[in-house]
Amino acid sequence: MRRYARRVMLWYPVNTECMANDYYEVLGIPKHASPDDIKRAFRKLAQEHHPDKGGDPEKFKEVNEAYQVLSDAEKRQQYDQYGRTFEQARAQGGFQGFEGFRDFSTWAEASGVNFEDLFSGMFGGGLGDMFGMGGGRRRQRRGRDLEIAIELEFSEAVFGVTKAVPLERRVPCDVCGGSGAASGASKKACATCKGAGRVRTVQQTIFGAFQVVTTCSSCQGEGQVITEPCVACRGQGTQLRTDEVQIAVPAGVEAGNTLELTGQGEAGERGLPSGNLYVHIRVRPHQLFTREGTTIFSRIVITPTQAVLGDRVIAATVDGDVEVKIPAGTQPGDQLRLRGKGVPRSHGFGRGDQVVTVMVDIPRKLNRKQRERWEELQRVEKEEREKT
Repeated sequence: MRRYARRVMLWYPVNTECMANDYYEVLGIPKHASPDDIKRAFRKLAQEHHPDKGGDPEKFKEVNEAYQVLSDAEKRQQYDQYGRTFEQARAQGGFQGFEGFRDFSTWAEASGVNFEDLFSGMFGGGLGDMFGMGGGRRRQRRGRDLEIAIELEFSEAVFGVTKAVPLERRVPCDVCGGSGAASGASKKACATCKGAGRVRTVQQTIFGAFQVVTTCSSCQGEGQVITEPCVACRGQGTQLRTDEVQIAVPAGVEAGNTLELTGQGEAGERGLPSGNLYVHIRVRPHQLFTREGTTIFSRIVITPTQAVLGDRVIAATVDGDVEVKIPAGTQPGDQLRLRGKGVPRSHGFGRGDQVVTVMVDIPRKLNRKQRERWEELQRVEKEEREKT
């Protein structure tokens, strides 16, 4: 009986549903794809599925989730080795990508299972003795991650900008500095768990008696309690406040990009680290410009005479108006490339180009003098054709 019970409990955390939706298949890339390949695939799919452009919100979320994992070297290594299982384990406060039996013990405590007792007969000693876990307590979580969206003007996305955004979040308490204790108050060992941070109980089951270890509800696993809680935050160490967060948007960001600001999320309770802030980028459409990567596209309208004879005209760029040369014989739809007038490249390696498409404005109505000139030109062209 007892041996069978051990086997059941060992298999419990496995969940095959987590193997669905392979991240590489989501981005449409091979497993040996380079970081640049991953980034290009993400940008293409993010543009295609972005909700602001009529895309599928769920597909966009799935693409973003795949990119967040595969663009991080450590997460990608864990994913390649263990698949989506490592994400499930993290979400359950578990063993985080099988990084060690310390975290496996953490999962056991959260599940109400004492694996140290369960396998003591199998290994001739407790797991704490074998793997050095000792009396490890449940790992406490940092502050909550937050997400916001900001909208940029076209030029702000091109050149970068710093935005002051109001954000409501939990921050360390101004009175106690995040400790949760009143001024001059100390901490003492928890009377419930005697400072261990966890409580052991014995439960009778059909397989026999099991020793169950749970996190102490009195001290939430800390092993200590505050003798006199802070009045302002009631011992939590945090308070709700709205601050202006300075968000430095780098040059060249695109709609659908997400910025990660480490430690700018909500503060953790009683001095634990803060979560992160994820900023989703939206960009307002521009009347004159569109972009693809680091290339900016625009149009310019010229007259038939300018197209035939050539000319110098003014073209709009994100840097301001510039003079461009229209070569003689320019055809409708021809493109002029303005070097270095595009979007700054990442890491400061120059800028892309601007591509200007030439549109020829054919007049719909002519005055008498204009008609005479065009008729004269028509006669000349006819004579030239007859000669040939």
